[in-house]
Amino acid sequence: MAGGFSVARYAPERGSWAKLTARDSLARRLDWPLLGAALALSFLGGLLVWSATRNRDHLTQGDPYFFLLRHALNTGIGVALMIGTIWLGHRTLRGAVPVLYGISVLLVLAVLTPLGTTVNGAHAWIKLPAGFSIQPSEFTKITIILVMAMLLAARVDAGDQAYPDHRTVAKALALAAIPMGVVMLMPDLGSVMVMAVIVLGVLLASGASNRWVFGLLGTGAAGAMAVWQLGLLDDYQIARFAAFANPALDPAGVGYNTNQARIAIGSGGLTGTGLFQGTQTTGQFVPEQQTDFVFTVAGEELGFLGAGLIIVLLGVVLWRACRIARETTELYGTVVAAGIIAWFAFQSFENIGMTLGIMPVAGLPLPFVSYGGSSMFAVWVAIGLLQSIRVQRPMSA
Repeated sequence: MAGGFSVARYAPERGSWAKLTARDSLARRLDWPLLGAALALSFLGGLLVWSATRNRDHLTQGDPYFFLLRHALNTGIGVALMIGTIWLGHRTLRGAVPVLYGISVLLVLAVLTPLGTTVNGAHAWIKLPAGFSIQPSEFTKITIILVMAMLLAARVDAGDQAYPDHRTVAKALALAAIPMGVVMLMPDLGSVMVMAVIVLGVLLASGASNRWVFGLLGTGAAGAMAVWQLGLLDDYQIARFAAFANPALDPAGVGYNTNQARIAIGSGGLTGTGLFQGTQTTGQFVPEQQTDFVFTVAGEELGFLGAGLIIVLLGVVLWRACRIARETTELYGTVVAAGIIAWFAFQSFENIGMTLGIMPVAGLPLPFVSYGGSSMFAVWVAIGLLQSIRVQRPMSA
């Protein structure tokens, strides 16, 4: 009707909104608690990194916002990588796993060439132009999960067998052992520990025979004893284990980091001293506080409640990941999710545990919270894989 109000012109908008909120839409299929918890952890991490570095002129070159801005940039790039992973889909990436695995092996091998550089005693980095660097072992965690999941789930998802056979398991373990062996040569013992836990998590989720799991546990224990007895560890790694076994050992030397970490966390009490008000943090008593020991900032300045909030948010990430692993109808998705769960759970426990003195110092970042580009990119790609598994599952699942 001419000159009158017509609802027809608004139909496209109404249709677009209906499409956006439809039951099978991307927005409805995403796991929003998982995404929200990961974003909250990265946001809290930015505040903690800022507090830990704003007064450290030797690190910031006089710019108190240096690490805050870089942490925000790393998070932004990580979220973009998550979006790209969801867009590609874990099933599409499944076809590219051999290429991704080959690239990751080449990158960790490159660390052992003149391209590699040493940071905090570990020769685990590749120096890039403009002052940037990457740690290939962080991305190797993802490719180990993907390549093992691809092999272990191939015949099961095709309906040819109920569980992975022994030959398939042996191939998967061999492919995982190659990059793990290279990373051990760096040496980056912390990353190898995470990878070993990932392998165990993947095997358990795949339904492989328990004989493989018990065999790996026994082999790992024997291997650890052999490495110790043969003196294959570097001096700084031996010192870390010695300090863990005896906290009173050399408190001004090898035990300094853990002692100062416990003092910082203990001084926070229930509610903390307040952001930017921690004496241990502002006094720069805790080394590497923006990376390995970032949890000490939370313990001191945000107290038990703030540190507990970080643990709760990590728990939400693990809970939602477990739900995604349980609800998917394909073994490939279940195994990928299980590998990520094992990775996040062990690395979080190790990082927080070493600040409390219940785990040895292993140089592992706290997922989403610690400063570091490679670790941030890797964990957000993992979130993208989890979201893709959820998005692409049948609605009846």
